[in-house]
Amino acid sequence: MVNWSIAELQSRDWNTPELQAQIQAVAARYNKEYRGEAFEVPDEVAALPLYPEFATGSLTSRITSPFWELAKPQKGWRCLDLGCGGSFLFYPWRDWQAFFYGQDVARVACDLLTARGPQLNSKLFKGVHCQPAHELNYEPGFFDLVIATGVSCYYPINYWAAVVDRVKPLLKPGGLFVFDAILPELPLAENWAILETYLGSEVFLEEPIAWKKLIQAAGGKVTATREGDVFALYRVKFS
Repeated sequence: MVNWSIAELQSRDWNTPELQAQIQAVAARYNKEYRGEAFEVPDEVAALPLYPEFATGSLTSRITSPFWELAKPQKGWRCLDLGCGGSFLFYPWRDWQAFFYGQDVARVACDLLTARGPQLNSKLFKGVHCQPAHELNYEPGFFDLVIATGVSCYYPINYWAAVVDRVKPLLKPGGLFVFDAILPELPLAENWAILETYLGSEVFLEEPIAWKKLIQAAGGKVTATREGDVFALYRVKFS
């Protein structure tokens, strides 16, 4: 049973050289993917059942967490997408008519969004910052929705506790935070974690109870969940 507070988590030394190395590893892994470069993996990893899906690109849609099913952006909302990748280019932001603010550690993704986002819709695209999730330089109460999918699994949970503590004051009263976390008991999740490690970015396998305890310690309440093949999606409101 996990039994710690947000203060206890943050008192641990999470901002370490090891964390900086992990951030750089995640950036390198996704920069390589966005550049379309091939990954080399051992034969035993290539033999994993999910590897053909990864190689053909079909795995992405299978493991993507549909945040809009728990918190569909509304017209005029300010939305921050942490670990956004190319989100603005392939999710229906124009249909939602919500303002998009992005943040990602992968420079290639940030440059792609900066170049193409304004062409797609200069009114809704509000820019992207190439920096990690804990560096949030926005005014308090600025966002209606903060999204973080496909991100938390790459970092230790005490770091993610610090991220949650930084997200909380950025939300308007009644604002929503939607994030996903890996479900380590699922067979596909375990194989995906192995694959990601060989692609260059270690995955941290935390139990669901740890994430729920983290949200509770931060003064939040999980108001909806959705489980997929690898991740559980959580919708959170803070008191």
